[in-house]
Amino acid sequence: MQSRTGLTVHAFTPDQAAGAPPVLLVHGFGSDGNRDWVETGIVRALTAAGRTVLVPDLRGHGESPAPATAAEVTAPALVSDLVAVLDEAGIDTFDLVGYSLGARLGWDVPAAAPGRVRRALLGGLSPAEPFEAVDVAALHRAVTEGTEPADPFTGMIAGMVRAHGPRAAGLALCVEGLRSTPFVPQVWDGQAPPAFVVGEDDMMTHGIERVVALVAGAELTRVPGAHHEVLAQDAFRRTVLDVLAG
Repeated sequence: MQSRTGLTVHAFTPDQAAGAPPVLLVHGFGSDGNRDWVETGIVRALTAAGRTVLVPDLRGHGESPAPATAAEVTAPALVSDLVAVLDEAGIDTFDLVGYSLGARLGWDVPAAAPGRVRRALLGGLSPAEPFEAVDVAALHRAVTEGTEPADPFTGMIAGMVRAHGPRAAGLALCVEGLRSTPFVPQVWDGQAPPAFVVGEDDMMTHGIERVVALVAGAELTRVPGAHHEVLAQDAFRRTVLDVLAG
């Protein structure tokens, strides 16, 4: 369905409802809801457990429209989009699962939707802002002109963005918007401590213990795999089901 925000949102309902709140699944940067949550079997596992699932594509990703400016894809703007999707669906209390960028946004959702997040699982969360070191001007030139950035890290991000073809310019704006609103975790505003899940070989989550320590009662689970392998792991799916069933 198309939300009033313009985002594409896919809703999945169980054959037999469990009586628990709906689950919001938020995908990672450069991915989409189908790739992160449907193809990995996580939506199927949740609906089999009786859960209604809402899967939006973030602005600039999947089937949702590309941003016109970086201001549309700052972290607060993306979080606002997510809350608007929930409001439009008439959802008050909900559970939240986010991965990578989805986890970074998920950290801010409870503050934007006070008292509404029951349980949360944040997977693949980087404790620092991954895009803070990107040369944004060089990134845009790489996308629009094909000019290779002098900075290797910016060049790596440019290569990843350009692999998305016609969606590359929108993703470059996402990088700019997120870079301008870096992740600085402070207070967790959810009803219960979040569960953190990271891959044993995921270098992007190095230092996640510092974020976990900010929340009394938060738990950290390590599962097999590197950053882009975790979502397909049985261990990740089982952890999602266990956390949300608690």
